[in-house]
Amino acid sequence: MMTSVSVLGLGLMGRPIARRLLAAGYQVCGWNRSPLPEELVEGIPLCSALTEAAQAKICLLTLTDTPAVDSVLAQLEPYLAPGQVVMDMGTSDPAHSRAHAWRLAARGIGWIDAPVSGGPEGAAAGSLAIMAGGTVADFSRVRPFLEMLGGNVVRVGGPGAGHTAKLINQLIVGLTIEAVAEALTLAEKSGLDAHLLQQALQGGFADSKILQLHGSRMINRAYVPGGKARTQLKDLHLAQELARSVSVTLPHLESVIARYQELVAQGDGDLDHSALHKLLWP
Repeated sequence: MMTSVSVLGLGLMGRPIARRLLAAGYQVCGWNRSPLPEELVEGIPLCSALTEAAQAKICLLTLTDTPAVDSVLAQLEPYLAPGQVVMDMGTSDPAHSRAHAWRLAARGIGWIDAPVSGGPEGAAAGSLAIMAGGTVADFSRVRPFLEMLGGNVVRVGGPGAGHTAKLINQLIVGLTIEAVAEALTLAEKSGLDAHLLQQALQGGFADSKILQLHGSRMINRAYVPGGKARTQLKDLHLAQELARSVSVTLPHLESVIARYQELVAQGDGDLDHSALHKLLWP
């Protein structure tokens, strides 16, 4: 019998992750903090209560932010037993991850922070990049499971290291989205066909998934969220806190935070993070 998994948080990432695991034969039970329309969770077995979710061998958290993880974990913990593993695949504060890991370890419960990059498309295809933090023993237990979801699974260090790596990932993503938005705006204002520019740059040093995927969203003005702008801003604020904690000044991080703050302030926080492009087209 395959390992039982509860997916706590059925948002943009939780739903494709749950469906991917179901297709692989895992026993999956989904749970969300608030009711969702039936069409969004179609095909995903739902837990009747958090106590049912707590019975799974792996309790997988795909939640919006650190406070959500803290809150749900506080409700979940009393029902957990030695031998279970809690895995946070969202983007959270590394210091909180370390605290959760130490507290759970005292009860014989494993902890892995395993945030991902690749969006809902990568989750559905099982091609996510997964950066994991946790003990060697805990990581070894869940590695086969993670490899069902990711094409690139790397343990980057102990508890909290996965979330640290994800904040660095989000720094690169945020800055690259701004660079692509500026480049495509310059191209279009200069009279170039931006789709042809994408094609011309493929395979060169300027090419990237963001140029191809997010760039197409910018060109088509189609900002349906794969990752929301307000979530990107939340992650960049966490990266800012991390930089301050190690006494590093990152001037471009500060500037891109200001850009995302402007986008969210004008009411576009629920658009895709590629909507940063909108700020360049008054």
